Amino acid sequence: MNYIGSKHKLSSFLKKSIKEVVADDLSELVFCDLFAGTGIVGRNFKPFVKQVIANDIEWYSYILNKNYIGNYQLLDCDEKIKRLNSLKGVEGFIFHNYCEKGSSNRLYFSAENGRKIDAIRQQIEVWKINSEITEDEYYFLLASLIESADKVANTASVYGAYLKQLKKSAQKLLVFSPAKFKETKNSHQVFNEDSNQLIKKITGDILYLDPPYNSRQYGSNYHLLNTIAKYDTFIPQGKTGLRDYYRSSYCKKNEVKKSFEDLIKNANFNYVFLSYNNEGLMTENEVGTIMSSYGKYSLKTINYQRFKADKTKNRNHKATATVEYLHILEKTV
Repeated sequence: MNYIGSKHKLSSFLKKSIKEVVADDLSELVFCDLFAGTGIVGRNFKPFVKQVIANDIEWYSYILNKNYIGNYQLLDCDEKIKRLNSLKGVEGFIFHNYCEKGSSNRLYFSAENGRKIDAIRQQIEVWKINSEITEDEYYFLLASLIESADKVANTASVYGAYLKQLKKSAQKLLVFSPAKFKETKNSHQVFNEDSNQLIKKITGDILYLDPPYNSRQYGSNYHLLNTIAKYDTFIPQGKTGLRDYYRSSYCKKNEVKKSFEDLIKNANFNYVFLSYNNEGLMTENEVGTIMSSYGKYSLKTINYQRFKADKTKNRNHKATATVEYLHILEKTV
């Protein structure tokens, strides 16, 4: 998925940096990805650690992580995948509110793909209600639908707005593709909680933090993925069909430093790694000052190409790259 702040391209840098500080062998350690997003960092560490703890407040992220992190044993869903791909489309909530030819004139999906999303989502829920699939299979199928729908969305990578005409990828017919996860010997934990509350209840060895950097809320940027994941009934608001969404203090200039310090203070982990960049609401010095109060602090940097949705002319950013900071704390307090 194209995702704001995704660390997919930085995965080798993160793994190398963390191993240099902690140990080359992480197999007996617990790794926590507290702002997990699509789960890409936890997925990269999953085969190499004893356990991954993944958390995100957004429901679509929780679904993705329940699959990619929570699922660790082989599932046999081949027949169900074939069945879902063969379903005839229906005109449900997504079609009426977010699609071409729908009653709300929002162009997030083609009419055909909107009907397909509704049909697949409804069938997955029927299987769950009738106990025809396990909980693990439920999250696997839902994650697969979220990613498959995202591939044919008529957006510039985020759902804050839709394009005026269907782009080429949005004209393609949705194909329900399996969201394949990595199998491991050990089980893992996945949460859907406020990070500052969860941190008081968990413990481990390595804490990785990738909070929002700026004022743009993930709940509004990815609201439609939450709607597909929840498939609940509400009245979509405004031109873009927004739903009520969680507003993170990490996106608020006057709250972010207090929330961050509380998080570091309450972290019961030996090592803390924070990904942030030079355009974040907190400055490099502000982050360093807070983390230094709790142990041995150091910093690594790497140049990083801007997320592509930020490079469009309406974003007002002149730079094509940012500096990604990896703030490191060996916690003693």
